[in-house]
Amino acid sequence: MSLLRFVDISYSLPDTLMIILLASVMKVALGPVIDNNPVLNKLGSNMISLFIVFALLYWVSMARQIRGQILSLKEQEYVLAARSTGAKAGWIITKHLIPNCISVIIISTALQIPSAIFTESFLSYLGLGVNAPMPSLGSLASEALNGLSSYPYRMVIPALTISLIVLSLNLFGDGLRDAFDPKLKS
Repeated sequence: MSLLRFVDISYSLPDTLMIILLASVMKVALGPVIDNNPVLNKLGSNMISLFIVFALLYWVSMARQIRGQILSLKEQEYVLAARSTGAKAGWIITKHLIPNCISVIIISTALQIPSAIFTESFLSYLGLGVNAPMPSLGSLASEALNGLSSYPYRMVIPALTISLIVLSLNLFGDGLRDAFDPKLKS
């Protein structure tokens, strides 16, 4: 129950504020660790902090959806029948609950990817995202601000690309939701 309270607390906090705060703190905290590791040094402290921030924040909504799915599935007749035949809880979880939650996991992941792409672009635009040698649409848009009056297309191209990527992945996630929804197949 305490994990659910942690999920509720993190779900109530504003995502943008938490992302900026965590990215700033992680960048400073991970600096010495990344400088001593050559593999992590190639990625940079901003990229590692983005991975950690995404891992800390994006599992919350998926956890709530999966919990709701599990609560509705455990009352189904086939789970009750398996319980009445003496099946152990581990067998019911692996044979009935997890396979029926896979669609929720896939759909939730597909719908969170556009949000992660937009967040990474936003943080790169602010200078908290990907470091300069690595390409990012947000950093391209940020660099385009210097010559906005002379070359306005330099700002339009990254913004349009971000919009098209996010739109296409949202439509893909909606298509997956329609494909996995058993109520639409009748």
